[in-house]
Amino acid sequence: MSAQHTNASTLSKPDYRWRPIDITIASVIAVASGLVFWVFDFVVTAPSALLAGVVPGLEGILSGFWYFAGVIAALIIRKPGAALYAELVGAVLEMLLGNQWGFAGSIVAGLVQGAFTELAFLILLYRRWDIWSAVFAGVLTGIAGSVFSFFTTYAGVRITGSFALVNIITNAISGAVISGALMWVLYIGIAKTGALSRFASGRAVTGTV
Repeated sequence: MSAQHTNASTLSKPDYRWRPIDITIASVIAVASGLVFWVFDFVVTAPSALLAGVVPGLEGILSGFWYFAGVIAALIIRKPGAALYAELVGAVLEMLLGNQWGFAGSIVAGLVQGAFTELAFLILLYRRWDIWSAVFAGVLTGIAGSVFSFFTTYAGVRITGSFALVNIITNAISGAVISGALMWVLYIGIAKTGALSRFASGRAVTGTV
């Protein structure tokens, strides 16, 4: 094997080591997401009740606003742990600011959501970065978030088969659209400004090396 071929093979391998800039940007995403989570906690009650009154479980269509942190962080950082870090730190901030969900509904939920977002990109071997991988991550996170809510948000509530089905489907749709496709559009928009020039994700959009 020639030295030129060896160097080319080495350069083609993704570098999963975290740099200070990775930690900084992941933290910025996490904090911004935590603030969004916290605000959403207060505005979601009325529309959720309205949707639940139309079809029980339909309120899950709004849940994507709790799932997006891991997806956008993974799309930008493109390293194992980014999704889990952003979702969990965002959840910690959300709880510290004060909400109605408590430890299980915030921290544990963030851990579960981040883990399943991470799982989606792990399944893709952290090598596929397009709108479909973002949607896949959103769907998987939405399903996990829905099932987890049966043991927290809906604990003590009689969960029927129809409610569970509607809730899982609407969470998956919300995850696909809000935390998946919408975060892909946001990532592309940010990358086009040149703000992500120090990341492979930014250079992939601007065409720079």
